[in-house]
Amino acid sequence: MFSGLEWYWWILMIVLLVIAIPFKIRAMKWWNRRRQEKKDEEHRKWGDDE
Repeated sequence: MFSGLEWYWWILMIVLLVIAIPFKIRAMKWWNRRRQEKKDEEHRKWGDDE
C-alpha cells in the first residue's frame, strides 16, 4: 500500500512538511525584503549625483 513505508513514516513526513512550510514562507519574505532594501540603497546612492 503506502509505497512500502510504515504508517508512522507518513505521519512524520506530513508533520515535517506542516512545520517546514511556514518557515519557508517566512524565509522567502525576509529574502525579498532584504533584496528590496539593497536595491533601494543602491538607487539612493547613485540618485544623489543627479
